[in-house]
Amino acid sequence: MPLIPVVPENHSHVLAEFDCLDPLLSALRLDSGRLKCTCLAVSRKWLALGTSAGGLHLIQKEGWKQRLILTHKEGSITQVACCPHDEDFIAVATSQGLVVVWELQLERRGRPERVSVSWEHRGQTITSLCWDTSTLRVFVGDTGGKVSFLRAGSSKLGKGSTFVIFPVQTVTTVDSRVVQLGYQDGRLLVSSLSRCYLCDTDREKFWRVGYKERDGEYGACFYPQNRGLLVGQPPLLYSARPGSRIWEASFNGEVLSTHQFKQPLACPPLPLITYRDEPHYNPAQKSPQSIAFTKLLYFGDQNLLTWTDSAIYIFTPQNGQVLLWTEVKDLVNIAVYRNELFCLHGSGRLSHLSLLSAERCVERLLRRESWPLAAGVCCMFQHTVTSSRARKSIPIDRLEHLRSQLSSSTHPELCVQLEEVISKLEPLDSASSSRRSSISSHESFNVLDCGIYRVISRRGSQSDEETSSLINQSASEEERLKEFSFVQEEDQVDHDPQSAERVEAERSDSGLQFHLPLSFRPKPPRIALQAVKDSVSSFVKKTTEKINTLQMNTLQMNSELWQRTEFREGGQAEISATTSFSEEMDNEVYDEMPTIESDMQDLRSATERAISQIQDPLVLLDPDCLGETLLEWLVVLERILGPADHGSAAAGDSITDGLGEERWDYLNACSEQQEESSLSSGEPRESMTEEKTEEKTEEKTEEKTEEKTEEKTEEKTEESPELGEKEDPCDSSEKEHEVSNETRPDPVRVASPKPVPTDLLADLNQLATLYTELSCFRKEENERALGCIAFLRRYFFLLDQERVRRMCLLCHQEQPEAQRSFTEAMLDVTQHSKVVEVIQRGDLLRSLRSLRELQPCSAPPLLAHLHRLYEKHGEAAVRSFTQFYPTVTPADIMTMAQQSHFLAYLDNLVQSRTEEDRLSFLQSLLEPESLRQDWLELALTHDAPQRCDTLTPDGEPRWHSHCFSWGYGRLLSLLIRLPADLSSKQKMAETCRSHGYWTGYISLCCELQRRTEAFSAICRLDDISLLQEAGGVEPQTLEEWKLLIRLSQRCSGASDSDQLTGVNGSGWSNGSEDCGGKMSPETLTLMLARCAGPDRAMAVLEECGVQLDLSPHSKLVCELLRVTEKRQRAMIQTMLERCDRFLWSQHA
Repeated sequence: MPLIPVVPENHSHVLAEFDCLDPLLSALRLDSGRLKCTCLAVSRKWLALGTSAGGLHLIQKEGWKQRLILTHKEGSITQVACCPHDEDFIAVATSQGLVVVWELQLERRGRPERVSVSWEHRGQTITSLCWDTSTLRVFVGDTGGKVSFLRAGSSKLGKGSTFVIFPVQTVTTVDSRVVQLGYQDGRLLVSSLSRCYLCDTDREKFWRVGYKERDGEYGACFYPQNRGLLVGQPPLLYSARPGSRIWEASFNGEVLSTHQFKQPLACPPLPLITYRDEPHYNPAQKSPQSIAFTKLLYFGDQNLLTWTDSAIYIFTPQNGQVLLWTEVKDLVNIAVYRNELFCLHGSGRLSHLSLLSAERCVERLLRRESWPLAAGVCCMFQHTVTSSRARKSIPIDRLEHLRSQLSSSTHPELCVQLEEVISKLEPLDSASSSRRSSISSHESFNVLDCGIYRVISRRGSQSDEETSSLINQSASEEERLKEFSFVQEEDQVDHDPQSAERVEAERSDSGLQFHLPLSFRPKPPRIALQAVKDSVSSFVKKTTEKINTLQMNTLQMNSELWQRTEFREGGQAEISATTSFSEEMDNEVYDEMPTIESDMQDLRSATERAISQIQDPLVLLDPDCLGETLLEWLVVLERILGPADHGSAAAGDSITDGLGEERWDYLNACSEQQEESSLSSGEPRESMTEEKTEEKTEEKTEEKTEEKTEEKTEEKTEESPELGEKEDPCDSSEKEHEVSNETRPDPVRVASPKPVPTDLLADLNQLATLYTELSCFRKEENERALGCIAFLRRYFFLLDQERVRRMCLLCHQEQPEAQRSFTEAMLDVTQHSKVVEVIQRGDLLRSLRSLRELQPCSAPPLLAHLHRLYEKHGEAAVRSFTQFYPTVTPADIMTMAQQSHFLAYLDNLVQSRTEEDRLSFLQSLLEPESLRQDWLELALTHDAPQRCDTLTPDGEPRWHSHCFSWGYGRLLSLLIRLPADLSSKQKMAETCRSHGYWTGYISLCCELQRRTEAFSAICRLDDISLLQEAGGVEPQTLEEWKLLIRLSQRCSGASDSDQLTGVNGSGWSNGSEDCGGKMSPETLTLMLARCAGPDRAMAVLEECGVQLDLSPHSKLVCELLRVTEKRQRAMIQTMLERCDRFLWSQHA
């Protein structure tokens, strides 16, 4: 991932998408090709969606729940508007020119009523609806330029008010189509193709805004001035002009100024912050843009919004600047409420965007645990995130937590760039204000979330400043200080009662929120000692970053002993003994550091040597040479990062890695000396016993968790649906799995036992993944080599998760254990995510929403969460996995779900596309091509009729057995229509025949030019509609007609007997009522008579040797065909004679 460019400092806001409305449209069935969303409106409570079928869906924004559906038989919905001052009213316009005002009556739980209807604009397309801001009045504009209004009666106004019908009144008719309407404080704003008009509806006066005309769609809107010093001032109005210009006019229509945005729009667009894909910012300058602003909307806090079909533009007209502009594809309409945007796209899709400052956007992304996206926004908007005012929204500890959540292997550049941003952060107390500066001249402070200033005293010394800031840290730090003070008080009880009184007084003073610098207050010994502890702990922290957990525990023990001995004022001998012990431990730490550094240096040199050898094409393209090179590197890797005990070492138990027995003996001796010294001095042993009991309980819990995970994996392998279905024919794989369970393979290690530098980790990632892939796909096994599964489980923390996922998919049939190990590892990696808690609660919809909020998310962690969902909910969860395509592919679902559940997923995924795109989309999913045959057999064996109902004992079609319904018939028809080679088509045809899927078999026979087999199957099915329908198999030559007549005569007796015996339920069950007529020589003769004439048809019957007595109806049909044929010949003869005479007359 390349470095993220930094946005200029004049940009501080972004458009962000946090919610996905695709499930809402899917639940409303507005994502199909037949039914689409046509318009939208939004208010504080409602999101109103109009559809092409005349329905109006009212969605409650809180929870996105559908509350009402209002139907209209007068055409599709073209415009909708919510009443701004009473959300119980909504106006709707249809395609036939009808305007309806609905009263929802939700407060009284009554039925919605049409309180006003207008046919004033019948036959015209209504282009704009606008509500009065104080009364129940709706203004309407259409393509003819007419502007009218209608009043709505309401039952809220008293009895009888609903019976009053207000007449529809025409306000005016302008010179061209109405583009946009606006209303504010008794004045109506009408924007047409040529001018902008201002109407006083009470006094019936009209003004033109400006004198210059225009030609095209240009919007206009009112701009309220209700903030700050402008409260009470009349609103302004803004009217769009050609060339990216906007007029600013007074409330009387007088043009005050012209804002030119052509040059400001030359700046590059800001990216849309969305879970769908990663934001990309291109700092290259654009050319000046000349845009026609078709609509203008008052948006957010003193902003103007407009859009085109490919971008959204937001201006601050008071200073004539562009707040931002963002590229958004396929825009049709936008509805706004405060800082929210609801966008309708040309495909019918909805998107919910929010205008936020950059720091607020980062805060919301952190709450949703979108770590890479939040880090990307921080790196782009460094000037905003690093400023002091951003600390209220995103404190430093939250940014450090964000840094810890990013993986250096998957996002190395992002981690480095985020480190630079954190290093530039300004503290909260650097804000410049008169009140803050007056305080900060004597004290430092921080601001709590509630707005209270927390002041910390400064006494002029560096230690005081550090301890003061340390007192005001998080709750965990305060608890640690309380424990520390508890030990100090116990130490002072026996020695100095006066100092104990001072400690007690100091503890009472620490409860105050403000620490003022009082000259008479003595310097507390607790704070002075804490400064010493802080300096020691900072040294310990820098040292222990390069060593393992054991050394960190040792230094903590050393620091505690240093604190206890330093605090005493009498007993100099004990202080000297303690300092000598700390010097010994420091020397031991420094002795150990070169060992780890040398190990890392050895590993680095081995890695660099392996990479340099692999760069040679002769080595890279030769599997044997490549394997030898990787084996040399593997020896060094096993020695440094390998588990201490290959048989039983857990992934997290890396305490003993790289340490000898002498080290443990030395530490045990040190701990015994410390216990003896504590006993001799009369100190309590509570802290030591607590540490030991904690270590024992941790070891017990780790052993229990290992046993539980092993039991769970055994239960999963025994009860998992995918093993139950997919490994039935493979007995050898089951035996191998049992053997692996008995031998207990290495536990998966998802964390490195030792700290590895970032640059070295990237090289290790490449080599480890290459070794895994080579050992997986290489059939020859080397005795010195580590197997693919064992290497994957031991060094999963070094592997590229995406490449391992693709490898497991390719080798799933040969090595299913690789897929199981990968799934186990990813479940362990993602077990601490908040999404896991939501999934465990059992709410499927909430779990899916949490997963969508994780987007953009790579496939491996998402697959782990989907695996948990599938185990919890089964088929219901699999059917909803289609929304995560293409991140999760059908191949991933095949390895996870049962075969029947996978078919439901595949069918839903294909049907989610439009009808014309389904075939090409299904073709794109076939990787490799062999999946076509596998999916065909799956669809033919699930939710299908029994073979005894479709096949006779000798393998021939049963009478009318093609009329049975197939559960995945739509998927089967698409699979059969897919392009394939000859052998694949032949194999598919045999598969369809063996399962009794006759419609597919007949279609494939026609493609393979096996028409004789197709005619034989049709005759046995005894359905003439298979010949007559649009996709039927109609004979093309007289020889085929003769063959068909003979086959029908031969099969007629067998079909009659089959029908009489009722083996197939008399052939008229399971939807067979839709089948056509019977196949007989007589019906075929009539078909031939229609094609070639009755005389020719009778001659063919005689050639076939069929003695047939036609029924009276057939004889009548033949006579009518003869008469029709004679008349057609006579008409053709007459037309030819007339043409001949005309041509001779022209020649003469």
